[in-house]
Amino acid sequence: MRPATSKHHDGMLPSAPISGTGSQADQEAHYRFLHSMLMEKKLHLLFKIYERLRRFVKRGPVPVQEHATSLASHLFKDLIQHEWREEVKELFALFSKPHFKSLLHVHDAVAQRDYEPTLPPIPDSITDDEDDSVKIVSLVKTKEPLGATIKRDESTGAIVVARVMRGGAADKSGLIHEGDELKEVNGVSLERRKPKEVLPLLARSRGDVTFTIVPASSKQDVSSNKKLFVRALFDYNPREDPAVPCKDAAIAFKRGDVLQIVTMEDDAWWQACLVTNNNNSRAGLIPSQQLHERRVALQRPKAMFQPQQVKPAVFPVEEDVDYGAITGIHIAGLRKSFRLGKKSNWVKEAARSRRWSSGVHDSICPPTYVEVIPYHKDPKDRHRLVVLVGPSGVGVNELKRRLLISDPDVYGVTVPYTTRDRRSQETEGMDYHFVSVLKFEEDILNHRFIDYGRYRGHYYGTSLDSVYRVMAEGKVCLLDVHPSKLKRVYTFEFKPYVVFVTPPGIEELRLTRRRVKFICEKEDANQARMFSEEDFEDMIHLAETMEAQHGYMFDKVIVNGDIATAFRELKADLQRTEEAEVRWIPAEWLRFSPAMARRSCGLLAGWI
Repeated sequence: MRPATSKHHDGMLPSAPISGTGSQADQEAHYRFLHSMLMEKKLHLLFKIYERLRRFVKRGPVPVQEHATSLASHLFKDLIQHEWREEVKELFALFSKPHFKSLLHVHDAVAQRDYEPTLPPIPDSITDDEDDSVKIVSLVKTKEPLGATIKRDESTGAIVVARVMRGGAADKSGLIHEGDELKEVNGVSLERRKPKEVLPLLARSRGDVTFTIVPASSKQDVSSNKKLFVRALFDYNPREDPAVPCKDAAIAFKRGDVLQIVTMEDDAWWQACLVTNNNNSRAGLIPSQQLHERRVALQRPKAMFQPQQVKPAVFPVEEDVDYGAITGIHIAGLRKSFRLGKKSNWVKEAARSRRWSSGVHDSICPPTYVEVIPYHKDPKDRHRLVVLVGPSGVGVNELKRRLLISDPDVYGVTVPYTTRDRRSQETEGMDYHFVSVLKFEEDILNHRFIDYGRYRGHYYGTSLDSVYRVMAEGKVCLLDVHPSKLKRVYTFEFKPYVVFVTPPGIEELRLTRRRVKFICEKEDANQARMFSEEDFEDMIHLAETMEAQHGYMFDKVIVNGDIATAFRELKADLQRTEEAEVRWIPAEWLRFSPAMARRSCGLLAGWI
């Protein structure tokens, strides 16, 4: 088969030749195409024009006339006095066209070198000492902010540059720095003016904005070769922040967004860039860690600082919540964990939450930012461990069960260990791993358990071995533990993705949970118990305590108001996380694992 070619007449490159005989036919077609292109007359004419232009530039031409506009004006007047022959009419019409007049104007500007900017004179207010260092900076104003904030120097009363946003127009110019004193804006003196009076001057400016500046006597070099990345653990909208120095200079972000910290020199306001796919975001102001911690401390509800009476012991729970949506289905491994079965566990947690006023809250830092580093997924890597955490009754177990049923080939759960006797309807390795007390206690001493405890005289626990079994099957292991036990698996080896399930507001809790029942132990007299008002209050208090104490480890926060909506959000988020080629992992994982740090150095070098 001969290669098929296509003719073209619009200057577009033709599509690739179609060949059925292999690479030799392709090469022949490409050769023919290249030969036809080189033989084109238009291409040879372009080469000739290029060569003549090069020779013309080498001669260093000078303009014959520097005032072509005035010459054309005189000629235009002379033409009016002549009789109107066809040639005169044509020339007269040519001189009358606005495009021709613009061409003559540009010609004169180039001939007179009038395109070079002229600097305004130095203002009289500049002293002799400042004369040698004064700068006049002209910036082109666009829709984007100029990228600098100003303030008034308390000692001198002068208007100075407070900060320069990285990536903004001021920063790109390299001519404006922090601490520079502004003397004039577009010729208007700033002496004895307040910062709020300067902003309207900039707003009214059109085109270029000209600053008369006295440079700072000393400038700190804030550049650094090290890049610092953090993951935000809270939402921030500068439009709703009355304390931000400049709303246009700040950037908004959501919890989970990755930020590159540019400078931390200001104790209250850092500069950072949002890390996006195109990496072209400009730097902006964000609240510093210290500022946000102070804000959260001031905004904590008063009820959290007032000791309250703890209610009597609540009922034991085998599973979180039975929503009635999935019933009659037995899933291996979905059994009672110690955290859900311990009779007074919920009460003790609630009591600790309500005793913050005794001084415990002083040592708890609210989640702000956590340092992260990029990790490129290795094809040989196992699936990440997915850990679901949340207060009792919030629906963690139900979400885990729905994930298992939705895709049992992808998700798997650990089978708990226990020292109690196996019952007739139970199967070893499916309902529990039944071991002796001696074996269980040996594993405790060898730190083989992620979480364990005693219930009705028997040990229950989640072993690391059961996690390894699920991961060895090539599945995503779903783990449900108390956040205080996360440290055992919060390592580079497991790379856990931690999802915090939190309850909605009290009103929505009353609406969605009023008819929901707890499923209790079979030997209990009462098979199920309804949620009470105190249960709702305890659930919210526990969620607030968990987030304050362990929020820095949470990758995703899901509000479980409607179980179906929460499940769809959770599953979609897990799929995006699993498919992502670059994962942002806590920097502490590599600090505490030198071997893993050496392994990741090559991966990180390509990013940084």
